[in-house]
Amino acid sequence: MPLEVIQSQVDAWIKQYGVRYFSPLTNMAILAEETGEVARIISRRYGEQSAKNEEQITLEKLGEELSDLIFVAVCIANEAGIDLQNAFDKKMKFKTERDKDRHAANIKLQNSKNGNF
Repeated sequence: MPLEVIQSQVDAWIKQYGVRYFSPLTNMAILAEETGEVARIISRRYGEQSAKNEEQITLEKLGEELSDLIFVAVCIANEAGIDLQNAFDKKMKFKTERDKDRHAANIKLQNSKNGNF
């Protein structure tokens, strides 16, 4: 789904159910909170931290929390009038130009597994 569609979908949801967008400071605090929830799941699923008995550390829960991050980031972009598709396309072009040889030459990446998920 293109980012412009996601932005429209979030905007429609806010207008129907959310009354209005939260302030940028509130959304920044929510973004930090959701980032912490992602970190909590990853530290317990892949790190040395043990989970509490009632904690959900499933990939489904990780997906839910990552979706929360996306939702809040889209809210911030919508409120600021940012075209995320355009911004993302520019970022991908920049990263491709900057990093086209960088990671392929990284010996640490060549000698390790492809992620831990």
